[in-house]
Amino acid sequence: MCTVVLLRRPGHAWPAIIAANRDEAVDRPWRPPARHWPDRPGVLAGLDEEAGGSWMGLNEAGVAAAILNRRGSLGPARGKRTRGALVLEALDHGSARRAAAAMADVDGRAYRSFNMLVADREDAFWIRHAGGRGVSAHAVASGLSMLTASDLNDRAASERIDHYLPRFEAARPPDPGAPDGWADWEGLLVSEETAPGVLDPNGAMHVRTGWGFATVSRALLALPAGAGARPVWRFARSWPETGGYTELH
Repeated sequence: MCTVVLLRRPGHAWPAIIAANRDEAVDRPWRPPARHWPDRPGVLAGLDEEAGGSWMGLNEAGVAAAILNRRGSLGPARGKRTRGALVLEALDHGSARRAAAAMADVDGRAYRSFNMLVADREDAFWIRHAGGRGVSAHAVASGLSMLTASDLNDRAASERIDHYLPRFEAARPPDPGAPDGWADWEGLLVSEETAPGVLDPNGAMHVRTGWGFATVSRALLALPAGAGARPVWRFARSWPETGGYTELH
């Protein structure tokens, strides 16, 4: 159960800020975001070495995409394409709006269920595939939103959203230009706190279990308002130890 948090602020110098934790089997091989695909030189994304796709990426047009499994659909299934391929396909487009339209046209029968977020400096969309053929795209409103293995901002279905969405709302918004401008969100991404009475470690933001599943990496991404300005993408490993961030280029 991965997590993506999006802060949309149209008209701000940083109109889209994304935080993401990737929860995965700890023995599944992967590589940090880089330009792994010769046929897509403008794409910076993490590489899932097992299936060849990605869980999160950014292209040179400033489009970001991240994909998450929906509840009950962890891992591959025979006869289904890897959902990580959809991140790369979304990043073939020059805007989030065009990427969302392309994703909504996908035949859902070829994939296990998923949630996806696509965003740029102007728009953001939640792509929902809950099973069957249908895939739908939904515009994400301004403000703070959170996505896990259930629907967007669904506090009733997700203990993690219920516990952490108010904490992100109360936190100091990131300031990518300040020395400690990410401090509040950094602290939330590594929090292993769950709500009172919740014993499932998946209710935490940062997951550690005894059955080979954990938060393996985390990311902070800020998209600037200016067309020529450079995004800020900070990436860190989280397994087996929680490490520091590296800025990606």
